[in-house]
Amino acid sequence: MPPKAQKAKGRQKPQEEQREESLQAVVLADSFETRFVPFTLEKPRCLLPLANTPLIEYTLEFLAASGVEDVFIYCGSHTEQVEDYINSSRWKLPTSAFKNLVILKSDATSVGDAMRDIDNRDLITGDFLLVAGDVVSNISIEPALVRHRQRREKDKNAIMTMVLREADINHRSRPPSRKPVFVINPTTDRCLHYEEVHASGSGGRHVDLDPDLLSEQAEIEILEDLTDCYIDICTPDVLGLWSDNFDYQSVRTSYLYGVLKDYELNGKTIHTHIVADQYAARVKSLRTYDTVSKDIMSRLTYPLCPDSNRDPGHSYRYSKKGTYEESGISKARNCMISSRCILGQDTIVGDGATVRDSILGRRCQIGKNAVIEDSYLWDGVIVGDGSIVRKAIIAQGAVIGKNCIVESGALVSYDVRIADLTEISGFRRVTRANHKGKAAQDLTNKSIAGEGGEGYEYSGDSDSDADSSDSSNLVYRNAQASGSVSSVSTLHSEGSDFEPIEDRTRRASFVSETSEDSAANKDFHLEATASILDGLQKDDLPENIFLELNAFRMTVDASQHEIRRAVVAAFVKRITNLEQSRAAMTEAVTRVLTKYKAVVERTIFDQESNDKPDQVDFLLCLQKELMLREKGDTLLLHMAKELYDLELVEEDGVMQWWTSKQSNEGSMGKIRGPTQQLITFLEQAEEESESDDDDEDEDEE
Repeated sequence: MPPKAQKAKGRQKPQEEQREESLQAVVLADSFETRFVPFTLEKPRCLLPLANTPLIEYTLEFLAASGVEDVFIYCGSHTEQVEDYINSSRWKLPTSAFKNLVILKSDATSVGDAMRDIDNRDLITGDFLLVAGDVVSNISIEPALVRHRQRREKDKNAIMTMVLREADINHRSRPPSRKPVFVINPTTDRCLHYEEVHASGSGGRHVDLDPDLLSEQAEIEILEDLTDCYIDICTPDVLGLWSDNFDYQSVRTSYLYGVLKDYELNGKTIHTHIVADQYAARVKSLRTYDTVSKDIMSRLTYPLCPDSNRDPGHSYRYSKKGTYEESGISKARNCMISSRCILGQDTIVGDGATVRDSILGRRCQIGKNAVIEDSYLWDGVIVGDGSIVRKAIIAQGAVIGKNCIVESGALVSYDVRIADLTEISGFRRVTRANHKGKAAQDLTNKSIAGEGGEGYEYSGDSDSDADSSDSSNLVYRNAQASGSVSSVSTLHSEGSDFEPIEDRTRRASFVSETSEDSAANKDFHLEATASILDGLQKDDLPENIFLELNAFRMTVDASQHEIRRAVVAAFVKRITNLEQSRAAMTEAVTRVLTKYKAVVERTIFDQESNDKPDQVDFLLCLQKELMLREKGDTLLLHMAKELYDLELVEEDGVMQWWTSKQSNEGSMGKIRGPTQQLITFLEQAEEESESDDDDEDEDEE
């Protein structure tokens, strides 16, 4: 039931004060899209598991942390399932953070229909948050809310504030075909124009601006490096504009674009609140499902991590190895489970099986010598002996027979049974759901499910969005892009670059040049470091690590300095990890640098010249990376000595680094102490060499 009206007794409180006392939220549980078919033929998207937790739980956690008291969950398809879940959840208990949690049923077929229906119900009494049911965020909404209310007090026409997050324009979490562009007044944070441009440049790299807009604003920023979290702070006027225009069907491409375009007619303004160091993302496609899942495993979403055990039924523990495991798990002694894995309760992993970079739900059974790699298995999945599953999603209750192969991008839906010795090729979608009146005898296709299997290939309608073909796939069709283990987060690794970042919140514009400290460079460093470190941890061949790194470098046109910086960061982290596993520092340094010598060799190109800029740069990167680390001074000595012993850096390179201005300045200079031993050794060796040369000259005379 809707919130009760305030009693008439006593003095009526001002409307603004009422808003501050009770914040409302509208959750769009239905996206009105088909990007998650065939799974959404049987379940609503908001109940699909993300890291073994229903998607909507993350959204409700965010709203509870934001101080929301009244929540209206707007459903479309599978309303009964959403209602049953919510009514039996902790959010309906007396201890819930919400005073009112209401399920709204409807036959709406678009976001526009839903917003107009909400307006007609007359439920919203003040400021409210509009969010999708697939938002994962640890953002503190309070600063944005305060700023929104301050604007509202001065101008009643300031109807909405969008929460946006900084991200590199080439980040893999962003839409591959169309990229959002925001034109903003940086002084007032007012959004002046919104447009989506083709990432490929086929439509031209430009936006169409009204000349009057340019003449009226003292300054504008054209930003294409913002991730839209779809978290909006709204006033009731927002709903009124939806009702006034039946052409509005989507939140951004029609509503936002239309309101901004018609400013002269409606006088309404929309503003932005941009965050740089907090986490927010929508799981709006299979690709972002993969990305956000990895971010959760990497703890970038903290406290929204499995071991927080916010769901009363969960019992996860985070191990030093980097895995999350519930109780009751059975693992054969000779199975192999890598870091960045989640294993649900009562899951069984058989002899010789390998589970790598994957999430397994509860009661899964992994057969002998099976391989599960970079995949998502939901509750109750069975994978037979000798089967291989790579970069795929297997839904609850599905059975993969013995010696099967499920290739990258495949989706196997609920209760499908794949017969033994069957291969599911990449990007195929298999389901048993009775879709569009399919006859019972057509629900099994031997060509895809195998002899005795149960399931058929889904080939239904797809989204009309320009980027739907990519968004409906778990992995990029570009193999290099899919290989990245990067994060949606813009949180950068320890240290930045040699020069301090003066203004880390300034975003890139269409006309600005990319600087050393740009978001693009930070994001490349994150992704490249993660990719190299992943290869080191998996014991990949050096040539494979560098091949992937070089391919990534070419896609973003990264400099050799950025390559060296990423190599250094990954090597240091790997050595530190080995040291934490009780390996001696010298042993860890020798092990990593000796085995992966070829990776370092391919970043240095100055062996034939007198000046050694590449070697100096590599050592400066190493010094910078170790500057704030515990025992960084000692590790600098061991790594510099090993680099010299392996002839990766030469004596001239070491000495040019040691005498460089950057190496001696500030905090960089403070960790040089122990390395003086190496410098003294080299100087003495040089003196002895010169002495020997003099003796030889005297003998010849």
